[in-house]
Amino acid sequence: MPSEDPTPSRWTASTVHLDMWVDPADDPRDPGTPLTDERSTLLAYLRSYRLTAEMKCQGLDAEQLARRSVPPSTMSLLGLIRHLADVERNWFRRVLAGEDVPAVYRTEDDPQAAWDGAVADPRVVEQAWADWRAEVAFADHHLDGETDLGRMVRTRHGEPVQVRDVLVHLIEEYARHCGHADLLREAIDGRVGQ
Repeated sequence: MPSEDPTPSRWTASTVHLDMWVDPADDPRDPGTPLTDERSTLLAYLRSYRLTAEMKCQGLDAEQLARRSVPPSTMSLLGLIRHLADVERNWFRRVLAGEDVPAVYRTEDDPQAAWDGAVADPRVVEQAWADWRAEVAFADHHLDGETDLGRMVRTRHGEPVQVRDVLVHLIEEYARHCGHADLLREAIDGRVGQ
């Protein structure tokens, strides 16, 4: 009896460009407005990467979202969303807004909680999305009032950083994790595209 190959076949939902996630007309990442200055460019790139992270998770169930990459890694798409909720909270609430709030998942006793707690439970998935969306909404609201990208703030460790540096760091963080999400998603169901 031949064994079935568990490797999914590669596919894309795009019919126009086979290296894309969706057809250009269906892609919500392009706001369709010109990027005319530093602020609009940084915010557009952050928005695009956030949407990319979300798109990479669409259509998957709790088990698929919680599926780990390769041992010994604890990385999963669900873990990425939980981790990104912590990242958003840290930089926007704690650093830029100066709020004294705990991380969403990470603790001193369990710095890997975002990853380790990413289990195949629909309630965990629902909570992760709610937490991430709440942090993104807070960040967007905060950025509406942030007019000086050169404003200096201090990290939790006391290092000086400008608002623009925070935005570039978030773009870098999302870009790196969207690369992880590309590989995770392809391993789950074969879907490819940028």
